[in-house]
Amino acid sequence: MVTVPEEGEEESTEPTAADGAKEPTVHTEVQYQLLKLGADMGLDVWVARNDKSKEWQGRSFSELPKLKTSLPHQFDIVTNRIVEMIDVLWLSGPAIVSAFEIESTTSIYSGLLRMADLLALQPNLNIPLFLVAPEDRRSKVINEINRPTFSQLNPPLVDVCRYISFESLNSKVAEVAPFVRYLKPDFLQEISESCEVEEE
Repeated sequence: MVTVPEEGEEESTEPTAADGAKEPTVHTEVQYQLLKLGADMGLDVWVARNDKSKEWQGRSFSELPKLKTSLPHQFDIVTNRIVEMIDVLWLSGPAIVSAFEIESTTSIYSGLLRMADLLALQPNLNIPLFLVAPEDRRSKVINEINRPTFSQLNPPLVDVCRYISFESLNSKVAEVAPFVRYLKPDFLQEISESCEVEEE
């Protein structure tokens, strides 16, 4: 029996406005940015099932033109439940071409555990995985991805998951805006970096 968390850690740390509503966070901003970037590239996009009602600066996630309401059923039930909770997916037809976990809170475990569960259940999966976090958390991201728990996976998480800083993403989104519709998902290799620990 595998338990898939319904709520990411970032959900419990969102600030609350005077009227009791949750205020948007950096996590929500980056999530919207990735969804819009994928949609602008002509890809279908998916947002974590529990985040569909979110909005950023008055723009609802659910109003994005390429947002999917259901995922292709290419995996077993348990795997599908994990995939549905990944922060952002880019899809081309039935194929997932990129998966993103955004970590802006004190812990980065929720996203890494979802990715690790996915690899454990589908070791032959060939989907580029990205962990997106602030630049000042880069060393923490790399240290956590290289933990023995994740190194024991086959393949190890470090071999398939790359890091993108919020700052690099923001800069690139602004840079590519005039020709975004011509981009392919592999441009992410330019702004992402390996999480392998550098030999001293």
